[in-house]
Amino acid sequence: MRMEPQVINYPYSDGKLGVAHGYLLPSVVETLQALGRSERRVFELGCGNGSVASRLTELGYEVTGIDASAEAIAQAHRHYPSLGLSLGSAYDDLAARYGTFPIVISLEVIEHLYAPRTFAANVFRLLEPGGTAIISTPYHGYLKNLALALTGTLDAHFTALWDHGHIKFWSMKTLRILLQETGFISISFKRVGRTPALAKSMLAVATKG
Repeated sequence: MRMEPQVINYPYSDGKLGVAHGYLLPSVVETLQALGRSERRVFELGCGNGSVASRLTELGYEVTGIDASAEAIAQAHRHYPSLGLSLGSAYDDLAARYGTFPIVISLEVIEHLYAPRTFAANVFRLLEPGGTAIISTPYHGYLKNLALALTGTLDAHFTALWDHGHIKFWSMKTLRILLQETGFISISFKRVGRTPALAKSMLAVATKG
């Protein structure tokens, strides 16, 4: 019997940016500006409550997005009714529904997914040839993991008690392998939040070949 990945209804209580956006969003905006694209259409896979889409719209981007949480989309519609944000899953055939885009962003989503290869394939299909994917996820590396172990905070960081929390823990190496398997080229990484060795998250930037 084939079991479909479960869609989780993450709770959202408002339309504000989250704490992680304080260090993620500046790097995302810097990356977008460095691309120098005249076409500013963006697809956000995992748009949450719409706060990032709203900020990007203020900067002149045209954002389309989906999120699997009905509560998140309800908050997005309440606080940002003019944005094109809808209920949907990283496992849906999104390109068939929305077409293709020059840029796809997905912030702090992949670590929650049972089927990351399906996610990556969807990101790839959503992109136009030569398009750019910007994907963030919590950073894990030897020195950071050693620091967590030495400070006795491994249980808190890798907690099993967070309902619907992180189930995949990515390094640059494993995320690069996933993106290469999918067909992405020119893959680069930025570490954001704290010093690089102890970074909170990493931003993968990759091109559809």
